[in-house]
Amino acid sequence: MKKIVLLAFATVVSISSLFAQDENCYEKLENAFLERGAYTVSDDIHRNVIISFFEEDEVYCVKAKVRVENGFITSIFYYFDDNTSELYDKKFYNDKKQPPSIENGISEMITNVDGESFKVIFIEKLKPKKKNLKRVEIPDDL
Repeated sequence: MKKIVLLAFATVVSISSLFAQDENCYEKLENAFLERGAYTVSDDIHRNVIISFFEEDEVYCVKAKVRVENGFITSIFYYFDDNTSELYDKKFYNDKKQPPSIENGISEMITNVDGESFKVIFIEKLKPKKKNLKRVEIPDDL
């Protein structure tokens, strides 16, 4: 009987582990922005952004900087391990073949001429976590 219960428990744990996948880097960022919101992204060069690439079943994130003009992303620069940057020279656009816009600190899905898909996350525009009230313990000897 113990073997049957142990086998059933192991089966349940195995099946649940298949469905309980860890969040990828984009999902963690997206959830934070959905929960906390973002400040408006101004027209400027933003030197601390994250780009999330979506390739089939894999998502990976890299550091970058982007130029925003009139609320649209107009150019992208990648950072390398030695902190140098290089212009992303491939043409990129949204699904309407227009410059990608930004909403709540995250760009819409961007596609380049090679068919790569990615989003730009303006991590510095993430609003801070809400503060919790500090609770007080009342002494018993009042």
